[in-house]
Parts: sequence; structure tokens; C-alpha cells
Amino acid sequence: MNIEIITTPHKDLKESGFGGVQSCQSILTSIKDLGHKVIISSCITLVDLSKIVKRKPDLVILAVKYLPLLNTKDIWLSEYFAQNSINYTASSKEVLRFDSDKVLAKLHLQKKGIKTANYFTSVPGQYKSAQELPISFPLFLKPIDAANGNGIDDLSYVTNFTDFESKILSLHDSFQLPVLVEEYLDGKEFTVAVIETLNGKLIVSPIEIIPLISPNGLRILGQQAKKNDTEELKKIKDNDLKIKLIKFASEAFIELGAKEYGRVDIKTNNAGECFFMEVNLVPGMTNGSSYFPKACEIENELTYDKVIELMFAKGMQRASKKMAV
Repeated sequence: MNIEIITTPHKDLKESGFGGVQSCQSILTSIKDLGHKVIISSCITLVDLSKIVKRKPDLVILAVKYLPLLNTKDIWLSEYFAQNSINYTASSKEVLRFDSDKVLAKLHLQKKGIKTANYFTSVPGQYKSAQELPISFPLFLKPIDAANGNGIDDLSYVTNFTDFESKILSLHDSFQLPVLVEEYLDGKEFTVAVIETLNGKLIVSPIEIIPLISPNGLRILGQQAKKNDTEELKKIKDNDLKIKLIKFASEAFIELGAKEYGRVDIKTNNAGECFFMEVNLVPGMTNGSSYFPKACEIENELTYDKVIELMFAKGMQRASKKMAV
């Protein structure tokens, strides 16, 4: 079948999806090895997208969620291709919004009875003193909609009002949105890769993430740690904990309405309780380093090629059925 991997070189994209051209090239190679014709389509304008529609590929693999356009609204690729009757991978625009808006995802899952860290949002000057804050220190501050640890560093962990105000101002200046403020959870950090198989069952791969200790004595999984790949990705040997994480991540994935694949980030407190942090429905796919394929490798001994085959199996199945009609 004819497959196109849709990406963009746009430098203003806050969420990088599968990654750069190199990551897309790795995906292309894996799909070619399955016997399909596949190309990478790097799009900048609406004209680029319209050309893809004219080619009528059997499947488009969405390496990014949307295409940012100058002086107009972003084009959500899942919505665009659905409107043009082109078969696309993974979740719909409505579900992908849970990926782009951490607060929206938290609100949705709270209503479903799934625990998230206590939080509020804030803009500079909204609170005049520590006594006015809805949650007590220590707190953790981060952008509502950024991925890959953007905006997160040692200064995200705050223990007093002066530092709170400073980080709120910094993040608001950088991202031009209210800042997400969470209670600081003092447990461990986990990420869980989820793949929906052809029969509807889930392959769930949880791993622990251990950032290096910073000069300030903190283990913060921020932009620099992710960029430098300095964090340790560790297999979970505690079977009871593994079962708990698999159940928690599976429920979050299902309740969000996610399809085909996604990565659920979880943190625990000192008592070992699980809390939803965020979901990534177009996860990084850099071969050898991105959390999604590494989690599948560490927990379920899946090669990169096998992960690609499983991730896009449902999309290819839909394409095959359409071609047979």
C-alpha cells in the first residue's frame, strides 16, 4: 500500500511529535521493510496538504498533531484528513487536545475517578501572597501545553512565594499562557507506552525514569535532561508496582478515548499512590533514545521495527479493508 509520513520542519512548533526528519526516516525504513511504499511529506502550507489529498495515499502517518500557519488557525491534521476521507493513524482531534492541554486531560480523568496531582493555574500577579495560593508549598510549575520538558528546570520546583512569582513570570513570558501549578509529588517518575493491537488488547510497557541529580540536589526531568539523554530508563522489578502501573495507564488511555498508541506519564507519592501527570499521543520515536520505543524494548523486549509494525497495524488494517472494497 501507499503510505505517507506527514511532518513539518516548522521551528515554532511547541510539540515535536515523533521527532525530526531522522526519526521519520527510521519509521520509513521499518515500514519499507514490511513491503509497503512509503514517503515522508514535509508540509509547511495548506497547498502541501492539498497535494497529499490529490495523491490519495492509503494511509497517512501523522508525525505531528497540527500544522501551524501564519496569521491563521493551526490545521489539525487528523481533522483535515478525516474531512478529506484519507485514512490516518491514531487519535482524533478531540482526543489529541488532551495531549496538548494538560489541564483538560486532568479535568477529564478526575471526572472518571482517576487520580491526578492537585493543581491550579496562574498568571503573573494573580496571587499576592503565599496564603492566597490554593495549594501549599512545595509546588511544581510548568507550561500547560509544551512537550519534551520545555520550560521545566530546577526553578520549576518552588518552596517560597518569591520563587513562585519569578517562575510564573518566566513561563508566562515564554509561552503566553496561564501556568500549570501542581503539588509536588515526592515519589518516583514513570512513563508507560501503550499500543492497541488488532484484537483490541493493549500491550503496556511501564518503565521508571531516573533523572541525574542536578547541582542543586534535585532530580528534575526537564528540557536539558531530555535533550542530553542523561536520565536512566529502568525496568521495574517490583511486580506489584508494575501491575499497578499497567492498570492505571490502561485506564487512563481508555478513558481519554485514545486510539492505537500513546504514552502515559505517571508519578507516585511517598506512599506509592499513582497520579496521572500527562499523556503523549504522538510520542517521540527516535530510535535508541525516545521513551516510547525504549519502554517497549525494556519491558517487552520489542525491537524498534516490531514497535513500528504494532503501532500502525490498525491503520494498515483499515487501509487493506478499504482497498479490498
